[in-house]
Amino acid sequence: MKPLACCWFGTAFVAAFIAVFPAAAQTAAPVRAVKPNIVIILADDLGWMDTHFQGNPLLDTPNLDRLASQGMRFTDAYSAAPVCTPTRAAMMTGKSPARLTITNHAPGHKPGFVPKDGKLAEAENLTYLPLAEVTLAERLKGAGYATGFIGKWHLSDRPGRDEKGPFELQLRPEHQGFDLNLGGCSLGGPPSFFDPYKIPNLPSRRVGEYLPERLADECISFIRTNQTKPFFLCWWDYAVHYPIQAPANLIEKYRQRAGIKNPAYAAMIEGFDLAIGRVLRELDALALADKTLILFTSDNGSLFDNQPLRANKGFLYEGGIRVPWVVRWPGVVKAGSTCSVPVIATDAFPTVLAAAGLQPTPEIPADGESLLPLLRQTGPLQRQAIHFHYPNYAFHQRNRLGGAMRAGDFKLIRNYDDNSLELYNLAIDLGETRNLAATQPDLSRRMNTALDAWLKSSGARMPASVSPKP
Repeated sequence: MKPLACCWFGTAFVAAFIAVFPAAAQTAAPVRAVKPNIVIILADDLGWMDTHFQGNPLLDTPNLDRLASQGMRFTDAYSAAPVCTPTRAAMMTGKSPARLTITNHAPGHKPGFVPKDGKLAEAENLTYLPLAEVTLAERLKGAGYATGFIGKWHLSDRPGRDEKGPFELQLRPEHQGFDLNLGGCSLGGPPSFFDPYKIPNLPSRRVGEYLPERLADECISFIRTNQTKPFFLCWWDYAVHYPIQAPANLIEKYRQRAGIKNPAYAAMIEGFDLAIGRVLRELDALALADKTLILFTSDNGSLFDNQPLRANKGFLYEGGIRVPWVVRWPGVVKAGSTCSVPVIATDAFPTVLAAAGLQPTPEIPADGESLLPLLRQTGPLQRQAIHFHYPNYAFHQRNRLGGAMRAGDFKLIRNYDDNSLELYNLAIDLGETRNLAATQPDLSRRMNTALDAWLKSSGARMPASVSPKP
């Protein structure tokens, strides 16, 4: 019998229930009496097809392949936005970027930015995570977890200062529930992937050292220090973001491999994988692997080729938002399992809380849903759709501002500049080449109405029309 975790709803379900939006499931019984260690490994700009386990035969990612073989691979997983800062905020809070009004990469453009010949001024958005937001680290720390953040934060870009000093320094991970912060600041990418990195809170150690290896060392140190109590580790690496830099021997390896278009990028992926392998082996050596839940994903799609997906980072097409997603949790998650249910980065918050035996705070809005029913293969999720809102221009300024919604196999994109709709059946058109909006007007209309209801319920800020120049 097909596992429940691998089923989803078909066209008939979508047509019948697309306008119905029950609240996401916010309760889940604790799985174990003993709290698991929790590790979230977040890659930066790693595309859906940028690993061997996802089906790319040109890349060597043996350690991530091993992680996938020992856990559950989600085939239809999404970042919360096509750029990094909103996804990171959503993972930390369980709230959608629309609700947080953190909808673009930080610092992004100036308020009201309009590109040349643009029809819309982008929506107002925050470039930092306010201290008033309750983070995953704060919840877990309150439950007795040691909390560590290592890598890229990118949630503290607030200029100015007060009597306590610069605002940016007051919004880093150590002020958001983390006991340890190494490397987490307002930077979206490191000045260099080789020491000296010039990351303000990651001291230089060995000239020429590779950043993923250094961060792996810091993760190992944190794990060793806290191995006798439950720990929560966010390893949000700067890889594989610009600048595209990797060890010379790996670059040369991929220069010799037929079919590789960007040897340095391929080498960068393997370099990150090698660092991940060291941390996985340390968990094994300390007999902690069976006590640890690991979630691996990426904050958005790749800036490079995402075939067979359409487009890349900064776009609401699949290439911008579909990402790899693996959960390993021995004794709970069946090894070698796959799940085709659409999941989104916002789900990380309630899933981790439920795994730790914690309940969500009732008065705080929650947009994600706990994935424990899928991980345990005990039943489906309660929601019918996942949603996206990107009312801003990406760094390359080529994207159209819009919102999107996926329900079952169908995905709707609404372009805000002219309210035109694009409808795709991802089950038969993963590359989003055939717009079905005209041939399935009823479904398009229902999904558009549902998307509008979600935007309004989230308090989403919308872009403004620009008056044509005389």
